[in-house]
Amino acid sequence: MKVETPLLVPVLAALPVSACMVILGLPAVSDHYIVAFRTLFLVACLLWLIPLTLLQRAMWRRDWSWLRMGLILLVTTYAMAITNALLGQRFGIALGMETGYQWGRLARGLDSCWLALIAFCAVHAVGAYYLSLQQLRLHLAQAQGAARDAELRALRLQVNPHFLFNSLNAVSALVSAQSNREANRMLASLSDFLRATLAHDGRHEHALADELALLDAYLTIEKARLGQRLRLTMKVGPDLLDSVVPYLVLQPLVENAIRHGIAPLSTPGRLDILVEREGERLLIDVQNDGHKRPHSGSGIGLANVRERLRHLYGAEQQVDAGWSMEGRFQVRIAMPLRAMEVEA
Repeated sequence: MKVETPLLVPVLAALPVSACMVILGLPAVSDHYIVAFRTLFLVACLLWLIPLTLLQRAMWRRDWSWLRMGLILLVTTYAMAITNALLGQRFGIALGMETGYQWGRLARGLDSCWLALIAFCAVHAVGAYYLSLQQLRLHLAQAQGAARDAELRALRLQVNPHFLFNSLNAVSALVSAQSNREANRMLASLSDFLRATLAHDGRHEHALADELALLDAYLTIEKARLGQRLRLTMKVGPDLLDSVVPYLVLQPLVENAIRHGIAPLSTPGRLDILVEREGERLLIDVQNDGHKRPHSGSGIGLANVRERLRHLYGAEQQVDAGWSMEGRFQVRIAMPLRAMEVEA
């Protein structure tokens, strides 16, 4: 067990054991000298805490086995208990209570002192192990958070290149058709959209109002490309504009709906976007006309949205996609409803 915890934490946690050590280690003396003996054993016991603590931490850093550490600590604490007994006899000699060392009685009465020292080591080990376990859990949570953040950023960065390639292909098609005015208008809208996305501060979530502003910039590009072929309906409750949503969650869904659903149609197609609340959940519903074929179940846009929602909200989110009874493709998202916190 490799432990890097503050020295004072396990020592302070073991102070009740050291107090018991002081009481249980008292020799049989008259009441006249009991305060002096208590003081001597208190100072001795507090001093033993330092080498015991350092010895345990040194063994932990070397990752020794529990058996090896246990044997060493048993021998060390026994030697400390013998030393305490010697100190007690020496103090008794100094006070004139004894005429010399009683070597035959040196090992008597060591059980209480020795066991108290062993108990200190045990409490120290438990305290240090608990703190190291908490540190390990904290580092693991930080590592998981960093990995999750990196994956979310990678997923988010998939959106812009995917959209950019599609937009440039559309501009190329307009230039080939000699629709220079429309191509210039689309390039200007594309520049505005990219400027808005590149100015983002890197957060994975923002307010619904900001998301709708980005979507409006994107739809300006698609309207320049499709003209009257795109018929748009959008309904959003005004009380939901400060709701938290993932960054660029609507644009990939709308892009899929237009690219795979409406653009291939020879007639105008309808795109309906509805954002509403259902209890404590925020619901986003995107429906589009199109030929009935499995176009978005494996697309980058929908898969990207699924993954980001899963990382952000876990089991609290839900994404359903498929053809409705009316012959329209529908993507329905449910996520926790919460308001954007206002920065002070």
